[in-house]
Amino acid sequence: MEKNEIIDNYFIIYRKFENQILSKLEDFANVPQEQYFYELAYCICTPMSKAENALQVQKKLEEMNYLQNPFNPVNILQDPKHYIRFHNQKSKYILENLKHFDEIMQVIDSTIDKYDKRNALAKVVNGFNLKESSHFLRNIGYRGLAILDRHILRNLKLVGLIAEDFMIKNWDDYFYAEEKFKNFAEEINIEIDRLDLVLWANETAKIIK
Repeated sequence: MEKNEIIDNYFIIYRKFENQILSKLEDFANVPQEQYFYELAYCICTPMSKAENALQVQKKLEEMNYLQNPFNPVNILQDPKHYIRFHNQKSKYILENLKHFDEIMQVIDSTIDKYDKRNALAKVVNGFNLKESSHFLRNIGYRGLAILDRHILRNLKLVGLIAEDFMIKNWDDYFYAEEKFKNFAEEINIEIDRLDLVLWANETAKIIK
């Protein structure tokens, strides 16, 4: 498929899912602070696992009032109904982050810009790199950060913005691909947060988060 055909398809998907996309972004903007830890846990669970499964884990933790009653959540993460890969390590991350969540909240509440905030969270949150940090901030209402998962990178390769063999090995690689994604979003006049959900819908036919 040619680049123009691919872009035309993005617009078809955008029109199809536009109401869901706008509603989801509105939901992100209205997440209360008491929900932040559960959003963080969701983003810890998503790498290499289904978003639907991570969402089910998040809901389980909320139902069990995990913030006030912490425990090792490994049994939840390894449940076959919503299995999370690397559940032992990710369970440790969830526990460890709860212990220093005040420090994490200090970063979130700080007056530094969203990029510095994203970078700082990637350093202080166990289990986060730039992708997870961007994902988390997007899910609590921040806009304009690229969440460079495999779906996004695949589409950037399809439209010729990055090389077929491109891989994110370090922060500089991430910043390079993020700039490409931002420029592409501007080129086709779909803001980056909406385009992210468009590309997810293109890959999965769903809008989750």
